Amino acid sequence: MKFKIYHNPRCGKSRDALKYLHQKEIETEIILYLQNTPTFEELKDVICKLKLKPIDLIRKQEKVFTESFSNLNLSDEDWIHAMVANPILIERPVIISDNEAVIGRPKERIEELLHKNKE
Repeated sequence: MKFKIYHNPRCGKSRDALKYLHQKEIETEIILYLQNTPTFEELKDVICKLKLKPIDLIRKQEKVFTESFSNLNLSDEDWIHAMVANPILIERPVIISDNEAVIGRPKERIEELLHKNKE
């Protein structure tokens, strides 16, 4: 079983999630999404696996959001384009399996994903 994590090493919650996966001895591909921004299609796939609307993956407290996007009513596609153009807007950490994904906080969400992938 191999998972992917959209990881920001400067984020404590992201570091905690990665540490948790390592403690569980889960093989993990680390995607430093701020340096290796996902494409539109990759992000669309992750959002589908999360079973969320794109706006729900946006970090609304980020400066770029408050200054440029907070008063906008964009389409789902436009929100995805905004995240691709400004990856700091992507909520973290995102843990991805083959068919599902979760935002990795609290840790119980990661545990649920691990449990589903053992079945």
